[in-house]
Amino acid sequence: MSVTVRCGNIWRERVDAMHDLDEVLATCIGIFERLKVPYIVMEGLAVRLLGIPRPTFDVDLAITISRDRLAVLYDELDAAGFDVPEAYRGGRVDEVAGMPLVKFKLYIGGRGIDADIFLAETRFQQEMMRRRKSDELWGMSVWLATAEDLILLKLLAHRPRDLGDVADIRAVQGELDERYMRTWAIELGIQDRLESILSEPPL
Repeated sequence: MSVTVRCGNIWRERVDAMHDLDEVLATCIGIFERLKVPYIVMEGLAVRLLGIPRPTFDVDLAITISRDRLAVLYDELDAAGFDVPEAYRGGRVDEVAGMPLVKFKLYIGGRGIDADIFLAETRFQQEMMRRRKSDELWGMSVWLATAEDLILLKLLAHRPRDLGDVADIRAVQGELDERYMRTWAIELGIQDRLESILSEPPL
């Protein structure tokens, strides 16, 4: 009986977490659209559409915005209830794999949900934004990274979970633009990683 209750609790926690992600994503997209800021959905939420859905507990996006408009974005996020670190207002920007990043948290029912927002400033990110595609997630129309660009992002991170996502995306998507991926893999310094996964047939 205790096992059944425990499993039920885990299931409810996961369902609640997905509802919270839904709210965080919708809030972010609403802000981007009001500010006329182009965006794309990446990471775990994108994998839900391009690969095999897996649990994810944060929202990852990339946006095209000039640094001098970040203060306006921060004001909008703050007004929507996000925790905006003071260091960002002072001009700080974090970085992951050479890509600039700002991180925020929205508390829903005592649960903190992270929103990681990458600033599309590198050549690869700008190309990724140019290639974005429209899709539907939780009844919302969203802009999404392409399968090829999501694979490149996953290879940049190169964690075991990311490699699993790459395998799932390849299995679901089938034929991909390998020439495009190889071109950017060379520039990003991940050519060996890409060739390693392309040498294996899709599952």
